[in-house]
Amino acid sequence: MTNPYLPEKATIVETRDETNGARPIKTFKVVLEHGRVLNQKPGQCAMVGILRVGESMISIASSPTRPEYLEFSIMKLGRVTSALHNCEAGETITIRGPYGNGFPIEEWRDKNIVTIGGGIGQAPLRPIVQYVLDNREDFGQFDIIYGAQTANDLCYKAELLALQKRDDLKVHLSIDMAEPGWQGFVGFVPNNVLRIKPSPQNTIAITCGPPIMIKYVIHNLLELGFSERQIFTTLENRMKCGIGKCGRCNVGNLYVCKDGPVFNYATLKDLPEF
Repeated sequence: MTNPYLPEKATIVETRDETNGARPIKTFKVVLEHGRVLNQKPGQCAMVGILRVGESMISIASSPTRPEYLEFSIMKLGRVTSALHNCEAGETITIRGPYGNGFPIEEWRDKNIVTIGGGIGQAPLRPIVQYVLDNREDFGQFDIIYGAQTANDLCYKAELLALQKRDDLKVHLSIDMAEPGWQGFVGFVPNNVLRIKPSPQNTIAITCGPPIMIKYVIHNLLELGFSERQIFTTLENRMKCGIGKCGRCNVGNLYVCKDGPVFNYATLKDLPEF
């Protein structure tokens, strides 16, 4: 985009309820005006807004390997996200971006990939999932580890259940507490990582979710033998303006929107707020 302050119009072509409850999550499939392609990288974000309401920084939840549309999975939390949840197919929203550095996924070719998500934190990981699926022959073993508080809180449930039937990857789902009918692992995501014991040999691990989950996932990956440079996470929840002007995303000597939001743990470990 030539002017980072200028939003572009986009049309909602489909909406899908991911979760309900007090903080529902809805996925929006949108297309930019005149069929423009955003050319984003997995892990980048965009400013999604409604004219006369406002904008919010949202992770792009679709892969550049599927350029005909963009997807955003949005939790209803405040004024802008509540207004977005009221939108329906055919309505117009605005998009600015993409922002941030994205995951260095081209450097991960021929490696094993492990994604570890919790709750809405699966949204920034979903572009990696789609990218690996669309280039399956370029990557090694592929494990998707994902959990939420309850089965009803799992995002992309139908997609993940369908992926469980494939023989070229493994999907490990979990919920925090037992409930009738659940056949998967019961416990927190970091405990599921220890149960699965992904091998660190030629492997990249990417995690996103609640901060406390990320902390213990990284701790457990290190215990399993992963090096600090094999572990990646994203801090997109800290991003505000996206272009390094407001200073709201400052962490130590870094600006999340300019230097991130994707970092490996070797970079993050000594920062004061991580």
